[in-house]
Amino acid sequence: MVRLENVTKRFPIRGGYNYVARNLTFEFPAGKSVGLLGRNGAGKSTMLNMIAGLIQPTSGEITIKGSISWPVGFAGSFHRELTGAQNTRFLARIYGVDTSQLIDFVQDFSELGKQFFEPLRTYSSGMRSRLAFGVSMGIHFDTYLIDEITAVGDAAFRTKAERVFTDRMEQSGAIFVSHGISEVIRICDAVAVLEYGGLRYFRDVEAGIEQHKRNMKRRSDI
Repeated sequence: MVRLENVTKRFPIRGGYNYVARNLTFEFPAGKSVGLLGRNGAGKSTMLNMIAGLIQPTSGEITIKGSISWPVGFAGSFHRELTGAQNTRFLARIYGVDTSQLIDFVQDFSELGKQFFEPLRTYSSGMRSRLAFGVSMGIHFDTYLIDEITAVGDAAFRTKAERVFTDRMEQSGAIFVSHGISEVIRICDAVAVLEYGGLRYFRDVEAGIEQHKRNMKRRSDI
């Protein structure tokens, strides 16, 4: 469970502030895969990073019950001078999971080949994303933070990633950011729409998507 209590997050812009959250109280339920939708610039990735503790809110509190992943695709927790295997081993120790099992899973899943044993500084952004996704899927979390599965590889790899993610959702929940509406329909149990610093929750995925589309249309008409 993730609960936001009177959370405000704002960034200074010319003439005022841009609000990602405006005195927001909201709860993401445990055990649900919630699609986080919003127009470009609404602050979806910032919201994930706040929940992960990578960015602090301007005010208010975020409470986490249970374990929570880093935003999948974010490789900021990795050391660029260590190899993919060494980074994986380090995170296994941090999270108290079997090192050999995690190494085997990530090496097979990420499809990095020999690059798995090369320093992270030699990786492309796509390689780093596949490593980060593989490590996160190899560790059990109560809630996964997912920022665009479509960013983790080619079509075949994305299909595999979605299959593994769906399997994890049998025992966990997620907050899932995607611009792919078809992915949200396939993967999510509910939708939360972020707009002008507010979040609106929809148990009906289709209803949430329709609200998001109305927001997008209204924005384009401005």
